[in-house]
Amino acid sequence: MPGRGHLFVVSAPSGAGKTTLIKELLERSPSLVVSVSHTTRPKRASETDGVHYHFVDAATFASLRDAGEFLEWAVVFDHAYGTSRATVAKELAAGRDVILEIDWQGAAQIRERHSDAITIFVLPPSLSALIERLNTRGQDPPEVIAKRVQQAVADMSRHGEFDHIVVNDDFEDAVSKLRQIVEATRYGKSVEPQDHSTLLAELLAGMPPRHG
Repeated sequence: MPGRGHLFVVSAPSGAGKTTLIKELLERSPSLVVSVSHTTRPKRASETDGVHYHFVDAATFASLRDAGEFLEWAVVFDHAYGTSRATVAKELAAGRDVILEIDWQGAAQIRERHSDAITIFVLPPSLSALIERLNTRGQDPPEVIAKRVQQAVADMSRHGEFDHIVVNDDFEDAVSKLRQIVEATRYGKSVEPQDHSTLLAELLAGMPPRHG
C-alpha cells in the first residue's frame, strides 16, 4: 500500500501568476495532481469545464456546500469557490500529492482540517508588476482591475499565516523554489526561509488597517 500523500496549498493575490506557476510545476512533477475547484464564476472563453474549474450555478453550489461536500469554500469577487472533499481524500489515500490553488480564506479552513498541510503564498515582485499583469490579461474593465488591486494588497497582508513565501519575479526561479518545497516535504527535510521583509513593506505600504 502506498503511503498517504501530502497536501499543498498555494495562495496568492490576483495577478501574482500562481496559476501559470502551478501549471509548470505540474508538468515538471507528474506525481503531483491539482484539485479542480467548483465555482459559480462565469466560464471565460479560454477555459474548459472540468479542467480549469467545475462551473456550476449558485443553487448547485449551495446544495453541495450544505451537504458538506466541500473541504473548504469561500466567496471571492462575488463568486463562490469550493474544493471537493471526496476528491482530495481519494487522491491523498492513493498516495498522491495534491495541490490546492485557493485563496487565503480557503487556506485558513484547510489548516483547521489538515494541520499537516503545507501552505505557500506567492508574491509579485512589486505592486506595479502586479498591476501590469492584471492589465495585460485584457479580460476585465478598469474598475474591476482597481478593485482587484485593492483586494490584492489586503490579501498580501495574510502572508504571515503561510509556511513558505515564493516571489514570482524570475519565473524559472519561482518554479524551482516551488519544486524545492515539494521535494523537501516528501523527504522530510526543511527549507531555509528567505527574508522578504523589504518587499513586503513596499507591497503593503499605504494599506488601510485590517479588521477581523
